[in-house]
Amino acid sequence: MPRGTYNLTPEILKADKDFLIINKPADLVVHSDGRTKESTLCDFLLKKYPAIKGVGEPALILDQETGKKISIDRPGIVHRLDRDTSGVMIVARNQKFFEYLKKQFQDRLIEKKYHAFVYGNIKEKFLTIDEPIGRSKKNFRQWLAGLRARGEKREAVTNIEVLKRATDKSVTFIEASPKTGRTHQIRVHLKHIYHPIVCDNLYAPNRESLLGFSRMALHAKSLRFIDPKGQILSFEAPYPLDFERAISLIK
Repeated sequence: MPRGTYNLTPEILKADKDFLIINKPADLVVHSDGRTKESTLCDFLLKKYPAIKGVGEPALILDQETGKKISIDRPGIVHRLDRDTSGVMIVARNQKFFEYLKKQFQDRLIEKKYHAFVYGNIKEKFLTIDEPIGRSKKNFRQWLAGLRARGEKREAVTNIEVLKRATDKSVTFIEASPKTGRTHQIRVHLKHIYHPIVCDNLYAPNRESLLGFSRMALHAKSLRFIDPKGQILSFEAPYPLDFERAISLIK
């Protein structure tokens, strides 16, 4: 499916007085970068839930043209998904709950699971990738794990479980559970073990697209957190069509 042909309307999985559970489609940007004029998830939220305006805190983004940092509003956004990543997100509807969720993320109490198709055959059923992440020396958009990373290296841990393997060993279907929240963490860790995500144009730019994917084959499948009353709440985002098709194609 060529870029631009996805349905970019988010699905509301749960509307609570304090939070929203969103199923973000692929190709939808979470918030503006200050340059492009395309519609974002934040635009959708402000239109459907105008009272969310002012909730949260802005992001400071470096303008590549001027070299100056610009402030970007992110109403209710506590965490984000990359443009090409589909799946579940939680959004705060008021400042008190925003601060509550922010603390939960900082304390690593929110559990997220992602499903992905990666190149090659991962032999182990379970593995843990424990490699600090730093900046790439060659590409300012990339991050790296291991010795080649530059600058400050921050702790990063990702647990991997193999869900299904292609008999021809061309791809492996996995579940990734990040224990830390570094930028591009899952993508960087999978590249580090020589199994980058299928159709990841940043970390596997010269690899053949497999299973019909035209976007990075990464889906945020589930999210679990503890509410202020101490209850554990879990939510799942159904697979988009490209994932359903790819799962059926693995033999």
